[in-house]
Amino acid sequence: MLSIPKNLVIEKMTPRDLDEVLSIERQSYPTPWSRHAFNSELTANIYAHYFTARIEGALVGYFGMWVFFDEAHITNIAVHPQLRRQGIGEQMLKFAFEKAKQLSATKMTLEVRLSNHGAQNLYRKLGFEDRGIRKGYYTDTNEDAIIMWKDDLGPKTPQEERVKWMM
Repeated sequence: MLSIPKNLVIEKMTPRDLDEVLSIERQSYPTPWSRHAFNSELTANIYAHYFTARIEGALVGYFGMWVFFDEAHITNIAVHPQLRRQGIGEQMLKFAFEKAKQLSATKMTLEVRLSNHGAQNLYRKLGFEDRGIRKGYYTDTNEDAIIMWKDDLGPKTPQEERVKWMM
């Protein structure tokens, strides 16, 4: 049984977080995003929502998503390699579900490397289903990506249910 950190704090990412984010990014991916890419997401993309996860002030993970219309798309997610499989990624995704619902999303999608079985297991545990393959999606290794969808982010907010009932 994993113990999910009780003192995990998830908050909006800012440009001040990028040194720490980039450190985890470089340890997590064969072709990490650049500072410019993250900064552009934080400052120029109106659909982008990025968050950090900290324990006792130390950055332990981060994720980003785009929300447009009723869909949310996880753009990236990473947990410090020494802290994986402790429930941090799960907590970040559950936070993402709630934040996406607040922004009117009803479903969520992501891509995951065919070889990343740990992440796939987490996503399936949280209700994502395989929906297709993107051939050669990861250009650094030409690896395929599995397209996964979670069709139901949970109950609508009470106001949305009331409006639906009145129609």
